[in-house]
Amino acid sequence: MLVRVFNKQATNSLRKGLTTSSFRCVSVTKDYLKPTKRGFASAVPVEDNLDSNPAMMKLKFQERLQKEREQALMGGGQKRIDKQHAKGSLTARERLELLFDKDSFQEMDQLKAHRCTEFGMESKNFPGDGIVTGHGLVNGRHVYAFSQDFTVVGGTLSETHAQKMVKVMEMAMRVGAPVIGLNDSGGARIQEGVDSLAGYADVFQKNVDASGVVPQISVIMGPCAGGAVYSPAMTDFIFMVEDTSYMFVTGPKVVKTVTNEDVTTEDLGGSKVHTAKSGVAHGDFANDVAALRAMRRLLDFLPSSNEKETLPVKEATDPADRLVPEVERLVPDDPNSPYNMKDVIGQIVDHGELFEIQPDMAGNIITGFARMEGHTVGVIGNNPLTLAGCLDINASNKAARFVRFCDAFNIPLVTFVDVPGFLPGTEQEFGGIIRHGAKLLFAYSEASVPKVTVITRKAYGGAYDVMASKHLRADANYAWPGAEIAVMGAKGATEILFHGEDLEAHTAEYAARFANPMVAAQRGFVDDIIDPQDTRRIICNDLRVLRTKKMPEIKKKHSNIPL
Repeated sequence: MLVRVFNKQATNSLRKGLTTSSFRCVSVTKDYLKPTKRGFASAVPVEDNLDSNPAMMKLKFQERLQKEREQALMGGGQKRIDKQHAKGSLTARERLELLFDKDSFQEMDQLKAHRCTEFGMESKNFPGDGIVTGHGLVNGRHVYAFSQDFTVVGGTLSETHAQKMVKVMEMAMRVGAPVIGLNDSGGARIQEGVDSLAGYADVFQKNVDASGVVPQISVIMGPCAGGAVYSPAMTDFIFMVEDTSYMFVTGPKVVKTVTNEDVTTEDLGGSKVHTAKSGVAHGDFANDVAALRAMRRLLDFLPSSNEKETLPVKEATDPADRLVPEVERLVPDDPNSPYNMKDVIGQIVDHGELFEIQPDMAGNIITGFARMEGHTVGVIGNNPLTLAGCLDINASNKAARFVRFCDAFNIPLVTFVDVPGFLPGTEQEFGGIIRHGAKLLFAYSEASVPKVTVITRKAYGGAYDVMASKHLRADANYAWPGAEIAVMGAKGATEILFHGEDLEAHTAEYAARFANPMVAAQRGFVDDIIDPQDTRRIICNDLRVLRTKKMPEIKKKHSNIPL
């Protein structure tokens, strides 16, 4: 056994915190003191005596700390990392590295570990507890994020895992920065029982607290099942990765047991289901890399918080007074001929750049972010290419949610109108088109941000009112010369008014009177009838003026939107 020899020199060295080079060690076979020429030999093992030396204690702790950090950085280990790569997915840390500007990510709670002692968990140590949290820069702007690590206990949520998520959201709210959640989790950690459920509830509450304060974006990059789906559902935007991500409340096995339906994971909750059918997700991407690059682009359009001064402004490199003669050619004179409103929008916004939200859902309406003179705007437009541009249940929900986001974060709204009305039919009526249509009406009415509206071709019936009309306190409303603003089309109106008598003559008369924007202009319902090629110039000018817009607040706790 190695022992330490104490003499005067060694004692002084200990007091000074020096290393063991001051000691002479000898071998002993019994636990008693043995005299030597230079002092007395202690029968206490070297390791025990080193522990009493502050310098050595610090050294040992640093070694332990290094091991803990190395374990945290490796997540669930190389085998599980390889398995993650084999299925076409990146690890939690690799995703954060792609999301943030190089070397800007600063991790929080790297060593935080679970405290569960049930089912053998007391013997298992997971530094970071299956989630990486922190903050950094995205295109030079501050962003907070968490990234769940599927290589560690399947990314399952524990009490401490949830605490890390809550801390990130709290810090984001304090400093006014967006939060991005990279979700890849098997759900609640079963070993923790109700503690994990309580953790979920804490996260849900914080999602609600942060709503309308800072932008919240969820990227589903793996499984997201059970209670795990409700946190993303309460964030502002949800994006998915094709083939490797899915969302559902109950999985295929439970569905089979309860309803006797055979359904695959992909068909039940894959990206195509939620982007094109359910409307839960706002977009999907081919792989992790494409998804994270898109998030960097999206963040470029968004403010850091609900403070107006955090709205991003880019250098205006597209002239505000640029004429757009192509738009008139893009819109057919025949009100029944389809065209793609995206082509019109592309001519008018800066450099034709539109980050579309929910492009695969409700194609009869377009929602997305663009810039006008370098400033972010929210763009909404009826698209005659799908369902003739009619408003239906899905379109109403899609646009209403987008309008409310823009209003919450002070993003001006630019609306392009070509709408023949609400989609008729029993399916729509039984599905509650009245209630869902009212959501869009409510959202536009409540929005106090700058609102500019352009009627490109037709605006019929109640849909005219709903689409940011002057009556809903829109700030600037315009119509192109070929626009039709009426209760309905000329043919349908004359059939009702004249019961089919002399239909052709009456249709021509009605069209001459109402199939143009003159009456609306005379009433002041549109501010002007403009030349289509001047549209960009006029919108840019109005938005410039409206940057100082203020609306008086109506005292109330909150509104009661028809949900």
